[in-house]
Amino acid sequence: MSQKRVLIVGGVAAGASCATRLRRLDEHVQIFIFERSSHVSFANCGLPYYLGGVITERRQLLEATPERFRDYFNIEVRTHHEVVSIDRTQKTIAVRNLSTGDESREAYDVLVLATGAEPVRPPLPGIDLPRIFTLRTLDDADRLYDELNSRKITRAVVVGAGYIGLEITENLVRRGLAVTLLEQCEQVLPQVDREMVVPIEAELKRQGVDLQLNRPVHAFESGANGTIEVVAGCDERFRGEIVILAMGVRPDVVLARQAGLELGPTGGIRVDQQMRTSDPNIFAVGDAVEVRDFVTGLPTLIPLAGPASRQGRIAGDVICGRPARYRGSQGSAVVSVFDLVLAMTGATEKTLIKSGMPYEKSYTHTPHHASYYPGAKRIALKLLFEPNTGKVLGAQGVGREGVEKRIDLLALAVQKGATIFDLEEAELCYAPQFGRAKDPINIAGFAAANVLHGDVRQGHWAEWFQLQAEGRQPVTLDVRATTDANAEVIPGAIRIPLGELRRRLHELPRDQEIWVHCGYGQTAYYATRLLRQHGFSVRNLSGGMAVYQMLASARGNAPSLHNP
Repeated sequence: MSQKRVLIVGGVAAGASCATRLRRLDEHVQIFIFERSSHVSFANCGLPYYLGGVITERRQLLEATPERFRDYFNIEVRTHHEVVSIDRTQKTIAVRNLSTGDESREAYDVLVLATGAEPVRPPLPGIDLPRIFTLRTLDDADRLYDELNSRKITRAVVVGAGYIGLEITENLVRRGLAVTLLEQCEQVLPQVDREMVVPIEAELKRQGVDLQLNRPVHAFESGANGTIEVVAGCDERFRGEIVILAMGVRPDVVLARQAGLELGPTGGIRVDQQMRTSDPNIFAVGDAVEVRDFVTGLPTLIPLAGPASRQGRIAGDVICGRPARYRGSQGSAVVSVFDLVLAMTGATEKTLIKSGMPYEKSYTHTPHHASYYPGAKRIALKLLFEPNTGKVLGAQGVGREGVEKRIDLLALAVQKGATIFDLEEAELCYAPQFGRAKDPINIAGFAAANVLHGDVRQGHWAEWFQLQAEGRQPVTLDVRATTDANAEVIPGAIRIPLGELRRRLHELPRDQEIWVHCGYGQTAYYATRLLRQHGFSVRNLSGGMAVYQMLASARGNAPSLHNP
């Protein structure tokens, strides 16, 4: 019968998951959670939606109370208690009661650090002015909620266009505020491949958000009538009655560093696959730890609730003697921005380039359910895969319906080492209102497999743009149907609809490579197969004009399109 004493520093996803898993496996272990905030388990991912009124009751954000931990699991939770130091030799921690100021020492057999991450607040001039907020804890949400409801606020500035910044922006707009969104990088969601966020940026502007990219913030100053001026870019000034910082998070490793635990190159706590730190009696889980990228094998930080919860569960298993291990993180994530959804899993093209891993990519744009059934919406899907084996490395999707479902499927494909050929064969649910006989997942597999089988030689618009910039624009063939006669076309492109192509082959050069495109890629694939079998050297521009438009918007220097 175990008499272990396990102390857990921090609650929420990682710490609470570890504690309850421990109890389910061992009824006799002593479990204590020390949480410096007011709440041990709350839905921090729901905070922006509470501010926007989507979640109407604050109590809906409370996952579990200290009383529930006590009554259901016999776990003692001490909120407003901050762990201030660790004595690894004596196996004790120093704890400060934030309500009384008293300090005590607590002994442990096993210590679990679930200290999480803290919002980035760079030491900029004026950063401590009133009405500059962050949103990480329920206490943060309470302060911001009270501010929004205590006076008539009409304008806000959000600094940072990552997941939280986008969600905050949407919910402030939902409340009727005018919002300026500042981002220091050239795009929103900097971790996503550039072209895939173009629809998100367009949607923000369509909804009236003043989106300002390439605007690093330099200072905050008091403005007229109690406003705050955010100084960014080339001394530009953006005014708001409140400012919300969403500049990312960094792992909270103060305790770990003071205790001499090893940190990794990313700044997170270094752990092994069992979530042990460099001290075998101390585990670490959640946003504070450095993990292994599941695809590239490189160390990384993945501050997401799903991985944090799984790490807590694995630590609980290991503490109880089970041979569990954490396989690494693949960064599966989703965000909704007004009427659009963007989701991703596994490696991005940026990540693969940085790691030096070889890869191939393809783009598809497929309706999320049968196109004849009302309401079909296209999903723009970017698939990354190994050039020799076809192993799926990552994917990103954006659209209005069905995006997260497909990325979830591809997340499992990445985790199980599936290939694009497996995607071809995937047998998925089909009824016209839910999907297609050839699902977007199947179509993505077909398009990628065509490349590896040698049925089509791909061209990518990024390469096309580079050649065009060098004054060597390839022979470009537009094979869209005559019904697309009023569609915008690329200057200098040859326009021959697919239905007329066989009888007009004489109009095409046989001594030059021809780059073929259509609207989304499928018609151009048909044309590519036709032309190759008639002896032409030809490439299919992956994703068609849809990808052209995405990249052109991202680059900002594409040739102007014109109507024929």
